[in-house]
Amino acid sequence: MGLFKVLGSWPLARQVAKGDATGLDGTAYSARTETLRPRTENADAVVKSICPYCAVGCGQQVFVKDGRILDIEGDEDSPISRGRLCPKGAATFQLVTGNHRVHHCLYRKPRGTDWEVIPLEQAMEMVAQRVRKTRDETWEARDHKGKSVQRTMGIAHLGGATLDNEENYLLKKLYTALGILQVENQARI
Repeated sequence: MGLFKVLGSWPLARQVAKGDATGLDGTAYSARTETLRPRTENADAVVKSICPYCAVGCGQQVFVKDGRILDIEGDEDSPISRGRLCPKGAATFQLVTGNHRVHHCLYRKPRGTDWEVIPLEQAMEMVAQRVRKTRDETWEARDHKGKSVQRTMGIAHLGGATLDNEENYLLKKLYTALGILQVENQARI
C-alpha cells in the first residue's frame, strides 16, 4: 500500500485535502461509519411520555420494538422542552433498562446483618401490615381541645424527584385517605 493511499485513508488527511476543516462532511467517514444505523430505525412504535425526574415535564419519545425499549429521546413536539433533555432526562433509558437495577426485594431482619431476597408480594404485605399497625397505634380522632382531626402523626412521606405528577397525585390521595398529614416531596426542598 502506497504512502499516499495510507494517508488518504486517514480522516484528518482527507479533511485537509478537501478543505473540510470542521469534519462535518463525508471526509470524516470511515467504512464502519457508513454501516452505522440509528437504534430507533427499526422501532415498532414510538410512545410519547414525560420525563419522570422533576416537575418541568419535558417530553420524551420512547422507541419500542417487540415490547422492549430501544431508546428514549427528547420529543421535538413538546412545547416544554422542544426535543431537549437535561443529563438526568437523557439517562432515562439507563434508568429503565440498566442491568444494575434490582428486580427483587431485599429484606434485613431487625438487628440482622444480612439481606435476604423475598418475593414482592411478601414485601408488599409487610409494608401494608406495618402501615396499618402504626396508623392504628397513633390514630388521633380528636385533638387536645376536643376538635375532630381524624389523623395520624406516626407516619410521614418524603417523595423523590423521580415521581411524576400523576404518581404524586395518587400518593397524596392515598395518604389523605389514611389520615397522614406529613407529606412532602424532595423536589420542592
